[in-house]
Amino acid sequence: MASLLGEKLFEISGQGPAPSKDFYNFVITRNEVILNMWTVSLRLENKFRPPKQLRSTFSNFLLDKQLQYDISHVFGEKILEYSLSLCRGNYDYLDRIPDDLLLRIISFLQLKERFVLAQVSKRFRMLCDSDKFWEMLVKNDCPDYQPDMEDLGRAMGWKMTFFTFFHSDGTNINGIDDDVDLNGNE
Repeated sequence: MASLLGEKLFEISGQGPAPSKDFYNFVITRNEVILNMWTVSLRLENKFRPPKQLRSTFSNFLLDKQLQYDISHVFGEKILEYSLSLCRGNYDYLDRIPDDLLLRIISFLQLKERFVLAQVSKRFRMLCDSDKFWEMLVKNDCPDYQPDMEDLGRAMGWKMTFFTFFHSDGTNINGIDDDVDLNGNE
C-alpha cells in the first residue's frame, strides 16, 4: 500500500480570507509540512517582499498551534483536521487509488450496489455517473451490445443508451424495484 503514496501527500492553494488578498500554498510531503505565503498588496513597502515559507516536520507541526491556526484560518477546519491526520500517519489509501482502477473494481458490483456506492461520497457519485463508467457497463455487462452501437452510445450518452436499450429487470433509474413500495409494502 505504501506504493500508493507519492512524494506529495496533499496540496491545496488559495487566497486568504477577506479582506486579505494574500495567496497561500500548503503542501504535505512524506517528511514535512510546507506553507508558502505571498503578500499581495498595492503598498509600496510590499512591492519587493519575497514570499515566506514555513517548513515543519510532522512532529513539530502537531505541536505548533500557530501554524495550525494559520492553516485553519486560511483553508478551514476540515483541511486542518485532514492535515493533522496525515501527520499522524493516518493515510486514506482509498483516496489515492486511480479512477480507472476504482471503475474496474466497481464493475464487479451489481447495478443496485453501484447505486448505493454512488451515495457514499462525491468521488464515487462522480465515478458512478461518469460516461466512462456507463460505457464500460454497456460494453462489458450487456450481452446484446454490438460494436456498431459505439456511435449511438457517444451521441446519446452511455447512461441513456443503457437504460433505453439494455435495462429491463424492473429496476428504475434510482435502483429501486418498480413493484416495491418505498415503505416496504409489496
